[in-house]
Amino acid sequence: MIVRRLKEIIGTERDKKAKNGNWVSRRFLLAKDGMGFSFHETTIFAGTETRIWYKNHLEAVYCVAGKGELERLDTKEIIPITDGTMYALNGHEPHLLRASEDLRLVCVFNPPLIGTEDHNSDGVYATPEEESAKS
Repeated sequence: MIVRRLKEIIGTERDKKAKNGNWVSRRFLLAKDGMGFSFHETTIFAGTETRIWYKNHLEAVYCVAGKGELERLDTKEIIPITDGTMYALNGHEPHLLRASEDLRLVCVFNPPLIGTEDHNSDGVYATPEEESAKS
């Protein structure tokens, strides 16, 4: 059994801050934990816009606090994100995530992240193999 508490993750290697300062991701479960998915609590900071395109991963997101919107780049559809909203990127949809208030999100990735990932200029996380090769 794996038990982790947020206060035990903050300030460790599992506490990943975006290079651009838009978000912080507390990575509770990673590939090395052997669960077949990774599990994160991510805060997207108010007043930011983040380009995201998980072409190498599937992601499900559940908002537990805050307010923002997701803009699909393929259709230009705007989806409001508030407490109680879930969205799943089952088609690898490129999007912009905007936070008007700090967004507190619970996220699941498949394949699981190894923990060092950050978005490249296209909003993409490297494949687990590519990310491992960087280490």
